[in-house]
Amino acid sequence: MKCVASRLLVFVLACSTAQFAVAQSAPSSSKPASPSAQIAQHIQHVQQGLMPGIVIRDDPHATHNLADRMKELNVPGVSVAVIHHGAIEWARGFGVAAIGGAPVTADTMFQAGSISKPLAAMAALRLVQQGKLSLDADINTYLTSWKFPADKVAAGKPVTLRQLLTHTGGTTIHGFPGYASTDPVPTLVQVLNGEKPANTPAIRSEAPPGDHWNYSGGGFTVMQQAMIDVAKEPFPKLLHDSVLAPIGMKHSTYEQPLPKGFQSFAATPYHGNGTPIQGGAHTYPEMAAAGLWTTPTDLARYIIEVELSSHGKANHVLSQDMTRQMLTPGMGKWGLGLEIGGDAPNPYFSHGGVNEGFVSIFVAYENSGEGAVVMTNSESGGQIGDEILHAIATEYNWPDYRPRIRTTVSVDPKILAQYAGTYALAPNFDLVFTVENGQLMTQASGQPKFPVYAESETSFFLTVVEAQVEFFKNDQGKVTHLVLHQGGHDMKALRK
Repeated sequence: MKCVASRLLVFVLACSTAQFAVAQSAPSSSKPASPSAQIAQHIQHVQQGLMPGIVIRDDPHATHNLADRMKELNVPGVSVAVIHHGAIEWARGFGVAAIGGAPVTADTMFQAGSISKPLAAMAALRLVQQGKLSLDADINTYLTSWKFPADKVAAGKPVTLRQLLTHTGGTTIHGFPGYASTDPVPTLVQVLNGEKPANTPAIRSEAPPGDHWNYSGGGFTVMQQAMIDVAKEPFPKLLHDSVLAPIGMKHSTYEQPLPKGFQSFAATPYHGNGTPIQGGAHTYPEMAAAGLWTTPTDLARYIIEVELSSHGKANHVLSQDMTRQMLTPGMGKWGLGLEIGGDAPNPYFSHGGVNEGFVSIFVAYENSGEGAVVMTNSESGGQIGDEILHAIATEYNWPDYRPRIRTTVSVDPKILAQYAGTYALAPNFDLVFTVENGQLMTQASGQPKFPVYAESETSFFLTVVEAQVEFFKNDQGKVTHLVLHQGGHDMKALRK
């Protein structure tokens, strides 16, 4: 499985798979009730109001229609759930679960990718509440079928559950590619050791635990093994009994591959060019990292549970105190399995996920009872997911996620020509700038080409992501490097 970050800098997240059948019935299809006139208007405004994160001032074409964007980006199906005032206000499917097949409904199941992590984290914290795990003990205390190897890189420091949940354990493996239907699937221990048929290296230390933040699906895979060892039951059953069932997530499972009883509800995954993933959905034995099949409606139920539990009003899985710990940001602005954003009066929690042919994202506010989930069955679904969230944030007046308005200036084409060239942002990762019909364009390695717009003669911005580019010259007036400002980071790229 791959996973989400920005559209300019693509990162890979982790996934997960299960090989044990959980005794539960397949979901039943339900016909949605007709929305009220006000809710129908909200839905229409969202459908017609897709926007990028950055909007150019006075742009008459700032908004886009959902159906048009799905066609342009080769996204067959989209499913959305919106939470308003602490309840699911509407859930709706758009497009088709498979090209030439049935339409997407609120019951259509998608692979959640790394959105599997926050629910797995909730299950781990429940084991902490029960005294079966500790947040701050050496994780090897609980691992019996496998041990996390000590090495010089860890500098003698033990890895803890808290560090694994906050991506500060110094563990390797950002994400997992999963296994095609024709490929043999390794056991979890084989994945941990990097032994064939595993298609990823062994999960080991790459930095001392607690030293810095580094997203690691490998760390969640270590956690998965510890949870299995202490609970003494298969991971899908553990997650079903401790999280999915108590919350009422009846259209969700961690079973991998998906059992036959669920398959009629499953969306088919597609590449970004519109062709189906060969053999269908991949299998992920790294379940805690990304093995969840679910719907936006079920994820909305999880969100509402977290929102209510943080205020002591639900607590079907976690206590109020444990929920507050889960939502407390630490290094890298991450809580225990969740990314935390916003400000002190209006904090939000979120996560994204990308499996092979599936892209999803959710955002939810801790205090106001607002939130939304978007799931797609295409590798190009990330861009449309962001645009839908911007439309929802605008329609429901969220304090965040509404597009930012920027003003452009005209720059002499001769000056733009000076910026054309290749800039090395990282090993094997370049930003290439060209001028086409008077427009400066950029293309990152392995990604589409996008226009960049001038705010001054040296500063430019993109609209597809919240990113700015600043060019620098030497004393002779020659452009030597640029700095990419994105996600709170300033990244220097030398001109080749």
